[in-house]
Amino acid sequence: MIRTGLLILSACFSLAAGAQTVASADDTLSAIREHGAIRLGHRLSSVPFSYLNENGQVVGYSHELALKIVEAIRKHLDKPDLPVDLVPITSGNRFRLITKGEIDFECGSTTHNTARARQVSFSNTIFVIGTRLLTHRDSGIADFNDLDGKRVVTTAGTTSERLLRQMKEERQIDLTLITARDHGESFLTLETARADAFMLDDALLYGEMAKSQHPADWIVTGSPRSFEAYGCMMRKGDPAMKQLVDSTLARLMTSGEAERIYNRWFLQPIPPKQLNLNFPLSDSMRALFREPNDKPFQ
Repeated sequence: MIRTGLLILSACFSLAAGAQTVASADDTLSAIREHGAIRLGHRLSSVPFSYLNENGQVVGYSHELALKIVEAIRKHLDKPDLPVDLVPITSGNRFRLITKGEIDFECGSTTHNTARARQVSFSNTIFVIGTRLLTHRDSGIADFNDLDGKRVVTTAGTTSERLLRQMKEERQIDLTLITARDHGESFLTLETARADAFMLDDALLYGEMAKSQHPADWIVTGSPRSFEAYGCMMRKGDPAMKQLVDSTLARLMTSGEAERIYNRWFLQPIPPKQLNLNFPLSDSMRALFREPNDKPFQ
């Protein structure tokens, strides 16, 4: 009887310890304190959101917002010198890195939708985009109806890939779909005439155009196939981390600081070629800055 009681007691302690471990794994702020660094995921070529400049430094609109969140985490933990580990991520691995706890959060060009929100958590929206086309000025492609018989490239793991596959499966448009590893590779496929058009989020397409050898050769065209909300991504089930991130972003937006950051990246010359995207703040973005929210479009 005594031995049985001890075994039951031991099992209870083991279950309690296991539950504590799970809770700790979901507590990002405690994990950051224990790890001794903030592991920030960043994109390599999502111009102008999060990318590498000519000196190999991570820069961009989303990255600036991420660094404001870093400051808030340091203040919350009372660790002003807490280091940041910059972890490169891709469209293909970003969700795994978040759910496995290999990065603490990421701010780049990740679309927030209800399907994704079942596995990860999203912050207040940081950007609103439309999915459109980038093509050569002389291609004859003005909208999605012009893609019949054409080769269309997009980045693997993106919403645009899903939409293009849907167009093919539902026989809306007869096109050849090409997928690439990242946005830079997608544009190279277009630039080297291996594709006729490149579908992606409009702001990212303007970024790729700005990086090109001859920006005037390219146009962003087509009625948006979808509207999407970008958010910073975190582990699911961590209300303390989400509250800190959301409150930081809301303060930036309502104070006017987020718009100043926007202007630096969308209305002024940016690296690597010091070209201006000339992408004015939309009515949707103005409404977002007035009333920050975390609502997806789909």
